[in-house]
Amino acid sequence: MSSETKQYYVGIFRHNLDGKNRLTIPSKWRFAGDEKETYLALPDPNGYITVLPPLEVDKLYERVSAKLLSDAAAQEFLNKFFSQAHSFGFDKQGRVGLPDELLKHAGIKKESVLVGTMTKFAIWSPDRWAPVDPQTKGENLGDLMREIGL
Repeated sequence: MSSETKQYYVGIFRHNLDGKNRLTIPSKWRFAGDEKETYLALPDPNGYITVLPPLEVDKLYERVSAKLLSDAAAQEFLNKFFSQAHSFGFDKQGRVGLPDELLKHAGIKKESVLVGTMTKFAIWSPDRWAPVDPQTKGENLGDLMREIGL
């Protein structure tokens, strides 16, 4: 799939890790050729894993490549940030292997909750997702939309 094609990640899915810490990505979120594309998994400061698909990886690449080599603070940040990242493609069954460090960061032992955020997706532990889940909290989506200007 060309990284020029818009990808949409919406919905919520619950999946378990297999014995090799592989996670199956929902078929709705996989596209022909994805096993050859580069996705990027990053530890989110809020305790879950953010997954950037190829189009978002390309955007991040452009922003990062614009940082000056002489900018010590930027270079230090990039070292810290990308040392924790994991790049991957899917296998033929749509699975990805996630490193222990990322799983530990997100508190994922066996079960996971995959949450679409339109341009990317997040991988949560069920325990950490429950207090955020708008259905569990009984939140009104109209109110939430007004809060962020949609």
